Amino acid sequence: MSTCLIVGASRGIGCEFARQCAADGDRVIATYRKQGDGATLGAFCAHTVQLDLLQTGCAATLDRALAKQSLDLAIIVAGVAGPRTEHISAPERADFDTVMHTNVLAAMQLIPMLADRLAASHGKLVVISSKMGSIGNTTSAYSWLYRASKAALNSVIKSASIDLGSRGIVCMALHPGWVRTDMGGKGADLPVEQSVASMRRVIAAANRSHNGRFLNYNGEQLEW
Repeated sequence: MSTCLIVGASRGIGCEFARQCAADGDRVIATYRKQGDGATLGAFCAHTVQLDLLQTGCAATLDRALAKQSLDLAIIVAGVAGPRTEHISAPERADFDTVMHTNVLAAMQLIPMLADRLAASHGKLVVISSKMGSIGNTTSAYSWLYRASKAALNSVIKSASIDLGSRGIVCMALHPGWVRTDMGGKGADLPVEQSVASMRRVIAAANRSHNGRFLNYNGEQLEW
């Protein structure tokens, strides 16, 4: 039985990761932000933790909740889209802070705290990024704040892979596809069940050669 941490499991992709992992017999630790979301996750997760990634002490809060628990897999899913702009336009400071703190700073705070727990089991660290964060594949300025945050997140996981790869941890960024969630919308290509099942297959098959890579939900290599 593997122990999996899902950060940002209140709904959508994170909740589906927690549900599928638990259904396969994994011990799932899931974080949620709003009080009401804990009850749903508690029905199938071994442990739930209320965690607000915008709070300065979020890493310390999770550290205490995990105690000395080692982890086989940590998936950082939590993210926000921010304003969906069509062209370049100066973001409001509040929007910038919310998007960058949630999508980038939270990962930078949590990853160092998770490192020892993952190293103990030669585990895997995954961040849910987006193809919109690929600089090489950028063909539009649509949602440029979100794009910038995911490009920054990709840089974070690539840097982490250099430090943590030597400790036996496989670090990856995954693009989930365009998924039918609250963020992706009803017109998106993929049902959340298919996206998550595909990403779980990629994660399960990953080995040390995958460390520091950016992959599509179907396993294809993506350009940073």
